Amino acid sequence: MALDPTTVESLAAELDEAERTHVQLDHFSVRHPQMQLADSYAIQRAWMKRKLAAGRRPIGRKIGLTSRAMQRAVNITEPDHGLLLDDMLFPDGQDIPFARFIEPRVEVELAFILKGRLEGRVSLFDVLNSTDYVVPAIEIIDARIRRVDPTTGRTRAVLDTISDNAANAGIVMGGRPVRPDAIDLRWVGAIMHRNGVIEETGLAAAVLNHPANGIAWLASRLAPYGEALEAGEVVLAGSFTSPQHARAGDSFHVDYGPLGSISVRFQ
Repeated sequence: MALDPTTVESLAAELDEAERTHVQLDHFSVRHPQMQLADSYAIQRAWMKRKLAAGRRPIGRKIGLTSRAMQRAVNITEPDHGLLLDDMLFPDGQDIPFARFIEPRVEVELAFILKGRLEGRVSLFDVLNSTDYVVPAIEIIDARIRRVDPTTGRTRAVLDTISDNAANAGIVMGGRPVRPDAIDLRWVGAIMHRNGVIEETGLAAAVLNHPANGIAWLASRLAPYGEALEAGEVVLAGSFTSPQHARAGDSFHVDYGPLGSISVRFQ
Protein backbone atom coordinates (compact mmCIF):
# COMPACT_ATOMS: atom_id res chain seq x y z
CA MET A 1 0.00 0.00 0.00
CA ALA A 2 1.11 3.55 -0.78
CA LEU A 3 -1.33 5.41 1.51
CA ASP A 4 -0.91 5.57 5.25
CA PRO A 5 -3.74 4.43 7.57
CA THR A 6 -4.68 8.00 8.52
CA THR A 7 -5.21 8.93 4.85
CA VAL A 8 -7.22 5.76 4.25
CA GLU A 9 -9.53 6.56 7.18
CA SER A 10 -9.87 10.19 6.07
CA LEU A 11 -10.92 9.20 2.54
CA ALA A 12 -13.41 6.67 3.92
CA ALA A 13 -14.93 9.44 6.05
CA GLU A 14 -15.19 11.63 2.94
CA LEU A 15 -17.16 8.92 1.14
CA ASP A 16 -19.49 8.58 4.11
CA GLU A 17 -20.08 12.32 4.11
CA ALA A 18 -20.54 12.48 0.33
CA GLU A 19 -23.26 9.82 0.48
CA ARG A 20 -25.11 11.73 3.19
CA THR A 21 -24.78 15.21 1.65
CA HIS A 22 -24.92 14.26 -2.06
CA VAL A 23 -21.81 16.38 -2.68
CA GLN A 24 -19.55 14.36 -4.95
CA LEU A 25 -15.82 14.01 -4.40
CA ASP A 26 -12.94 14.63 -6.77
CA HIS A 27 -11.05 11.59 -8.00
CA PHE A 28 -8.93 9.96 -5.31
CA SER A 29 -6.60 8.67 -8.04
CA VAL A 30 -5.80 12.25 -9.06
CA ARG A 31 -5.44 13.56 -5.52
CA HIS A 32 -3.21 10.59 -4.63
CA PRO A 33 -1.47 9.49 -7.85
CA GLN A 34 0.63 6.95 -5.93
CA MET A 35 -2.51 4.95 -5.05
CA GLN A 36 -2.57 1.22 -5.69
CA LEU A 37 -5.37 -1.37 -5.82
CA ALA A 38 -4.64 -2.36 -2.23
CA ASP A 39 -5.20 1.25 -1.15
CA SER A 40 -8.58 1.37 -2.89
CA TYR A 41 -9.80 -1.80 -1.22
CA ALA A 42 -8.48 -0.53 2.12
CA ILE A 43 -10.55 2.65 1.69
CA GLN A 44 -13.62 0.61 0.72
CA ARG A 45 -13.22 -1.66 3.76
CA ALA A 46 -12.72 1.31 6.08
CA TRP A 47 -15.92 2.90 4.73
CA MET A 48 -17.90 -0.33 5.05
CA LYS A 49 -16.56 -0.76 8.59
CA ARG A 50 -18.09 2.62 9.45
CA LYS A 51 -21.44 1.48 8.08
CA LEU A 52 -21.36 -1.78 10.00
CA ALA A 53 -20.51 0.11 13.20
CA ALA A 54 -23.59 2.26 12.55
CA GLY A 55 -25.81 -0.83 12.56
CA ARG A 56 -25.97 -1.99 8.96
CA ARG A 57 -25.67 -5.70 8.20
CA PRO A 58 -23.80 -7.39 5.32
CA ILE A 59 -25.92 -9.60 3.06
CA GLY A 60 -23.41 -10.50 0.35
CA ARG A 61 -21.13 -9.18 -2.35
CA LYS A 62 -21.26 -7.62 -5.77
CA ILE A 63 -18.96 -8.07 -8.73
CA GLY A 64 -18.69 -5.25 -11.22
CA LEU A 65 -17.18 -4.53 -14.62
CA THR A 66 -17.24 -8.17 -15.73
CA SER A 67 -18.67 -7.58 -19.22
CA ARG A 68 -17.20 -5.66 -22.12
CA ALA A 69 -20.38 -3.54 -22.22
CA MET A 70 -19.75 -2.33 -18.68
CA GLN A 71 -16.01 -1.91 -19.17
CA ARG A 72 -16.56 0.23 -22.27
CA ALA A 73 -19.18 2.29 -20.44
CA VAL A 74 -16.72 3.40 -17.76
CA ASN A 75 -13.40 3.03 -19.62
CA ILE A 76 -12.14 0.31 -17.22
CA THR A 77 -10.66 -3.06 -18.23
CA GLU A 78 -10.81 -5.22 -15.09
CA PRO A 79 -13.52 -6.40 -12.67
CA ASP A 80 -14.00 -5.06 -9.16
CA HIS A 81 -16.06 -6.04 -6.13
CA GLY A 82 -17.90 -4.48 -3.20
CA LEU A 83 -20.07 -5.27 -0.18
CA LEU A 84 -23.88 -5.55 -0.17
CA LEU A 85 -25.65 -4.23 2.92
CA ASP A 86 -29.17 -4.86 4.20
CA ASP A 87 -30.50 -1.36 3.52
CA MET A 88 -29.51 -1.64 -0.15
CA LEU A 89 -32.24 -4.25 -0.73
CA PHE A 90 -35.44 -2.92 -2.32
CA PRO A 91 -38.59 -4.97 -3.09
CA ASP A 92 -39.66 -5.77 -6.63
CA GLY A 93 -42.67 -3.87 -7.96
CA GLN A 94 -42.42 -0.92 -5.60
CA ASP A 95 -41.20 2.67 -5.66
CA ILE A 96 -37.56 3.46 -4.97
CA PRO A 97 -36.78 6.82 -3.31
CA PHE A 98 -34.86 8.80 -5.92
CA ALA A 99 -33.66 11.30 -3.30
CA ARG A 100 -31.55 8.60 -1.68
CA PHE A 101 -29.10 8.64 -4.61
CA ILE A 102 -26.83 11.16 -6.32
CA GLU A 103 -26.91 9.99 -9.95
CA PRO A 104 -28.40 6.48 -10.01
CA ARG A 105 -28.05 4.10 -12.92
CA VAL A 106 -29.61 0.67 -13.43
CA GLU A 107 -27.87 -2.56 -14.48
CA VAL A 108 -29.18 -6.02 -15.39
CA GLU A 109 -27.69 -8.99 -13.50
CA LEU A 110 -28.15 -12.44 -12.04
CA ALA A 111 -27.95 -12.96 -8.29
CA PHE A 112 -26.52 -16.20 -6.87
CA ILE A 113 -27.84 -17.31 -3.48
CA LEU A 114 -25.22 -19.55 -1.91
CA LYS A 115 -25.82 -22.72 0.12
CA GLY A 116 -22.14 -23.53 0.67
CA ARG A 117 -18.88 -21.77 1.45
CA LEU A 118 -16.53 -20.76 -1.37
CA GLU A 119 -12.96 -19.98 -0.42
CA GLY A 120 -9.79 -19.42 -2.42
CA ARG A 121 -9.24 -20.91 -5.86
CA VAL A 122 -12.49 -22.53 -6.97
CA SER A 123 -13.90 -23.62 -10.32
CA LEU A 124 -17.11 -22.79 -12.14
CA PHE A 125 -18.40 -26.23 -11.08
CA ASP A 126 -17.59 -25.52 -7.44
CA VAL A 127 -19.66 -22.34 -7.71
CA LEU A 128 -22.63 -24.15 -9.23
CA ASN A 129 -22.46 -26.90 -6.59
CA SER A 130 -22.41 -24.27 -3.82
CA THR A 131 -25.35 -22.28 -5.23
CA ASP A 132 -28.86 -22.85 -3.88
CA TYR A 133 -30.58 -20.90 -6.62
CA VAL A 134 -30.12 -18.09 -9.13
CA VAL A 135 -32.60 -15.24 -9.44
CA PRO A 136 -32.97 -12.22 -11.76
CA ALA A 137 -31.77 -8.97 -10.26
CA ILE A 138 -31.11 -5.36 -11.07
CA GLU A 139 -28.39 -3.36 -9.40
CA ILE A 140 -28.61 0.36 -8.73
CA ILE A 141 -25.20 1.98 -8.94
CA ASP A 142 -24.27 5.47 -7.82
CA ALA A 143 -21.24 7.79 -7.76
CA ARG A 144 -20.04 9.31 -4.53
CA ILE A 145 -16.85 10.07 -6.48
CA ARG A 146 -17.46 12.00 -9.71
CA ARG A 147 -17.72 9.78 -12.77
CA VAL A 148 -16.07 12.48 -14.90
CA ASP A 149 -13.58 15.07 -13.67
CA PRO A 150 -15.01 18.50 -14.62
CA THR A 151 -11.57 20.02 -15.18
CA THR A 152 -9.80 17.34 -17.21
CA GLY A 153 -12.79 15.45 -18.66
CA ARG A 154 -11.15 12.25 -17.45
CA THR A 155 -13.38 9.36 -16.35
CA ARG A 156 -12.64 7.96 -12.94
CA ALA A 157 -10.16 5.12 -12.70
CA VAL A 158 -10.85 1.66 -11.31
CA LEU A 159 -9.05 2.86 -8.16
CA ASP A 160 -11.82 5.41 -7.62
CA THR A 161 -14.62 2.96 -8.38
CA ILE A 162 -13.25 0.36 -5.97
CA SER A 163 -12.91 2.96 -3.20
CA ASP A 164 -16.56 3.87 -3.84
CA ASN A 165 -17.67 0.32 -2.88
CA ALA A 166 -17.60 -0.63 -6.57
CA ALA A 167 -20.34 2.01 -7.11
CA ASN A 168 -22.95 -0.15 -5.38
CA ALA A 169 -26.06 1.53 -3.97
CA GLY A 170 -29.03 -0.85 -4.31
CA ILE A 171 -30.32 -4.24 -5.40
CA VAL A 172 -33.74 -5.55 -6.45
CA MET A 173 -34.39 -9.27 -6.88
CA GLY A 174 -37.49 -10.74 -8.50
CA GLY A 175 -38.84 -13.02 -11.20
CA ARG A 176 -38.43 -16.78 -11.01
CA PRO A 177 -35.65 -18.38 -8.92
CA VAL A 178 -34.06 -21.40 -10.59
CA ARG A 179 -31.64 -24.09 -9.50
CA PRO A 180 -28.24 -23.53 -11.11
CA ASP A 181 -28.47 -26.78 -13.11
CA ALA A 182 -32.04 -26.18 -14.32
CA ILE A 183 -31.03 -24.05 -17.29
CA ASP A 184 -27.95 -22.97 -19.19
CA LEU A 185 -27.20 -19.73 -17.35
CA ARG A 186 -25.11 -18.45 -20.26
CA TRP A 187 -28.27 -18.10 -22.33
CA VAL A 188 -30.34 -16.16 -19.81
CA GLY A 189 -31.45 -13.05 -21.69
CA ALA A 190 -32.93 -9.76 -20.58
CA ILE A 191 -34.73 -6.83 -22.18
CA MET A 192 -34.60 -3.57 -20.25
CA HIS A 193 -37.44 -1.08 -20.75
CA ARG A 194 -37.35 2.46 -19.38
CA ASN A 195 -40.72 4.21 -19.52
CA GLY A 196 -41.93 1.64 -22.03
CA VAL A 197 -38.96 2.03 -24.41
CA ILE A 198 -36.41 -0.76 -24.90
CA GLU A 199 -33.04 0.66 -23.85
CA GLU A 200 -30.83 -2.45 -23.52
CA THR A 201 -30.78 -6.15 -24.28
CA GLY A 202 -28.17 -8.74 -23.36
CA LEU A 203 -27.18 -12.30 -22.53
CA ALA A 204 -25.60 -13.48 -19.28
CA ALA A 205 -22.76 -15.07 -21.30
CA ALA A 206 -21.36 -11.53 -21.60
CA VAL A 207 -20.23 -11.93 -17.97
CA LEU A 208 -16.88 -13.71 -18.38
CA ASN A 209 -18.51 -16.27 -20.71
CA HIS A 210 -20.57 -17.62 -17.76
CA PRO A 211 -21.86 -15.63 -14.77
CA ALA A 212 -20.53 -18.28 -12.35
CA ASN A 213 -17.00 -17.42 -13.50
CA GLY A 214 -17.37 -14.07 -11.77
CA ILE A 215 -18.19 -15.79 -8.48
CA ALA A 216 -15.07 -17.94 -8.81
CA TRP A 217 -12.99 -14.83 -9.53
CA LEU A 218 -14.34 -13.14 -6.41
CA ALA A 219 -13.59 -16.09 -4.14
CA SER A 220 -9.96 -15.99 -5.23
CA ARG A 221 -9.75 -12.21 -4.69
CA LEU A 222 -11.11 -12.44 -1.14
CA ALA A 223 -8.73 -15.20 -0.05
CA PRO A 224 -5.69 -12.94 0.61
CA TYR A 225 -7.82 -11.07 3.18
CA GLY A 226 -8.76 -14.28 4.96
CA GLU A 227 -12.34 -13.94 3.72
CA ALA A 228 -14.69 -16.25 1.83
CA LEU A 229 -18.16 -16.29 0.29
CA GLU A 230 -20.48 -17.79 2.90
CA ALA A 231 -23.66 -19.86 2.75
CA GLY A 232 -26.76 -17.67 2.64
CA GLU A 233 -24.99 -14.74 0.98
CA VAL A 234 -26.26 -12.99 -2.14
CA VAL A 235 -23.65 -12.49 -4.85
CA LEU A 236 -24.38 -10.24 -7.82
CA ALA A 237 -22.45 -11.77 -10.70
CA GLY A 238 -22.06 -8.63 -12.82
CA SER A 239 -24.09 -6.72 -15.37
CA PHE A 240 -24.58 -7.95 -18.93
CA THR A 241 -25.96 -4.65 -20.23
CA SER A 242 -24.71 -1.09 -20.15
CA PRO A 243 -26.02 1.00 -17.24
CA GLN A 244 -29.01 3.25 -17.85
CA HIS A 245 -29.52 6.55 -16.03
CA ALA A 246 -32.54 6.78 -13.76
CA ARG A 247 -34.41 10.04 -13.26
CA ALA A 248 -37.16 10.89 -10.83
CA GLY A 249 -40.38 9.43 -12.24
CA ASP A 250 -38.65 6.84 -14.44
CA SER A 251 -40.08 3.32 -14.50
CA PHE A 252 -37.91 0.31 -15.34
CA HIS A 253 -39.21 -3.08 -16.44
CA VAL A 254 -36.66 -5.82 -17.11
CA ASP A 255 -38.00 -8.91 -18.88
CA TYR A 256 -35.96 -12.09 -18.31
CA GLY A 257 -38.18 -14.29 -20.49
CA PRO A 258 -38.79 -17.67 -18.79
CA LEU A 259 -37.29 -16.29 -15.56
CA GLY A 260 -39.95 -13.61 -15.20
CA SER A 261 -39.45 -9.87 -14.78
CA ILE A 262 -38.56 -7.05 -12.39
CA SER A 263 -40.30 -3.67 -12.26
CA VAL A 264 -39.43 -0.57 -10.25
CA ARG A 265 -40.17 3.14 -10.33
CA PHE A 266 -37.96 5.94 -9.03
CA GLN A 267 -40.06 8.43 -7.07
